[in-house]
Amino acid sequence: MEPLEHRTIAKVTTRLVPFLIVCFFVAYLDRVNVSFAALTMNKDLGLSASAFGFGAGIFFLAYFLFEVPSNLFLERVGARRWIARIMFTWGVLSGGMAFIVGEKSFYVLRVLLGIAEAGFFPGVIFFLTLWFPAVYRARIVGYFMAAIPLSTVIGAPVSGLLLGLDGFMNMKGWQWLFTLEAAPALILSVIVFFFLTDRPADATWLEPEERAWLVARLEQERRQREMVRRYSVTQALLDPKVLALSLVYFGAVATNYGLSFFLPQIVKAFGVSNFQAGLVAALPYIAGLVSIVLWGRRSDRKLERRFHLAFPLFVASAGIAISTALNDPTMKMVALSVAGFGIFGCLPVFWTFPAAFLSGAAAAGGIALINSIGNLAGFAGPYAMGRIKDVTGSYTAGLAPTE
Repeated sequence: MEPLEHRTIAKVTTRLVPFLIVCFFVAYLDRVNVSFAALTMNKDLGLSASAFGFGAGIFFLAYFLFEVPSNLFLERVGARRWIARIMFTWGVLSGGMAFIVGEKSFYVLRVLLGIAEAGFFPGVIFFLTLWFPAVYRARIVGYFMAAIPLSTVIGAPVSGLLLGLDGFMNMKGWQWLFTLEAAPALILSVIVFFFLTDRPADATWLEPEERAWLVARLEQERRQREMVRRYSVTQALLDPKVLALSLVYFGAVATNYGLSFFLPQIVKAFGVSNFQAGLVAALPYIAGLVSIVLWGRRSDRKLERRFHLAFPLFVASAGIAISTALNDPTMKMVALSVAGFGIFGCLPVFWTFPAAFLSGAAAAGGIALINSIGNLAGFAGPYAMGRIKDVTGSYTAGLAPTE
């Protein structure tokens, strides 16, 4: 690697990636903290497992409808303004979850939260394609998406502790959880507006030669992609490769959310305290944190994508399937941790595929469509798990592999 390239990529990575990890950490925590709130909220509000699963999942129906328009708007107005708007509105609504009083208000707030957050994740994925050449993307996306398992590794014990505030200032523990975990999104929305830079050409924090090299390299890659085929937004949304990637992502997301929304309740059934449930529920995500970083780096180093996507998908399915046959809590958590390694290991490699043939507004639209269709599994997985729990009295059948 040339010194100029090394210096430029290191500077861009240091400037953007840690900050975006923090933003996504907060986003994902606000998305799934309802799973920890459910340990006491469901009883307080009289929510059945089916009602909770429907409410947890309906977020993704709204998310699906607004994802593509949101990302196209981001491509037009810039990430700085649009991501700041997204974070502010979801922070307000996430805090509003503390004031729900039953099923209807639970459903309404989850729908509004889905609308508010639509566009954040695909927006950042698109944003990263504007800053990093193709050879770096799996590892960079892996670093960014490490916020998903990290939000549970750190957030699970913290959420368990916040539930312990039950009764403080006449508020329930789950109300404190929603209120306190919404505050960082509001603070970060202001920082995003002043800190992010939309495109490398505007990066005054790079030296002129660094900025020129990065702009030229990314422009060269864009021209190479468009020499093969230049997609319009409509062509990207209807392209068979985009639709196929959407189905693959659906399977990966179904496994992730079906597990994550109910894992605290599965662990709680082992007979542990709320805080202990948070600690134990973090184990599959520790394994995922390792794989999401190391597997993406390995894919970039080997310059190989297909095997690095297929293998962790297989591991995820195998781990989930084996866990359904185990009753011993320790062995079940081992199997689920193996599944966690696969669930998260596939993600950074997956997102190199659409960026390999799409660019510009077509990339913004295609990435958003893949993410929105994939995240429909965020509705199907939790709702199916809730129905299965109500009908069978157990979560075991709901852990059948989906990939």
